[in-house]
Amino acid sequence: MNAQRSNRLAPDVNRVLFVRNLPFKITTEEMYEVFGKYGAIRQIRVGNAADTRGTAFVVYEDIFDAKSACEHLQGFNILGRYLIVLYYQQNKVTKKMNLKMKEDEIKQMKERYGVDD
Repeated sequence: MNAQRSNRLAPDVNRVLFVRNLPFKITTEEMYEVFGKYGAIRQIRVGNAADTRGTAFVVYEDIFDAKSACEHLQGFNILGRYLIVLYYQQNKVTKKMNLKMKEDEIKQMKERYGVDD
């Protein structure tokens, strides 16, 4: 068995990386060139909307490749910008969405039953 694979991984480690502080003009091909050095990539999604520019999701085939890329590319300089590479955590995103849904639900119930704050 590969010694690398016998190491325990931190709970936040996963195959999906969230990258911030990218140059706005970076192409998907350039992203594959930089991130592909660390292993096989399943998908890269570069943000192109006004609120997602400078960000990207990089999905690796293997969790250990994602871990290696995260460790090596954190602070990597591309066109004068230093990358911020994080493990994507879906539960943090959905937790915020669920909180907003619950707040809306409570507001509707207060209106329905005539409850004032």
